[in-house]
Amino acid sequence: MAYKIGVVGEKDVVVPFQLIGFDAYPVISSQQARETIRKMADDHYGVIYLTETIAQQIPDTIAFYDTQVSPAIILIPSHKGSLGIGQSRVNDNVEKAVGQNIL
Repeated sequence: MAYKIGVVGEKDVVVPFQLIGFDAYPVISSQQARETIRKMADDHYGVIYLTETIAQQIPDTIAFYDTQVSPAIILIPSHKGSLGIGQSRVNDNVEKAVGQNIL
């Protein structure tokens, strides 16, 4: 089965990803983001890029998909810059896998 890649977040951020072949899903509310991510997971998306600003609004949804094999939710900065959430998640996952923070 081939998995798809998509991007969820503010329109200014997600639309340019279409140029490299990703599916783009602009959202404006946390409820819309939750529904979009659920539909994408049901539609066999393997990777979902999500803007940090939207991720801040839906921590319960992020936590749920962290316990699932697929899709992987990767946080990216918004057009306003990074909030540091994505980097923090990478550091936490590396520390969990290796036993210490090597980054």
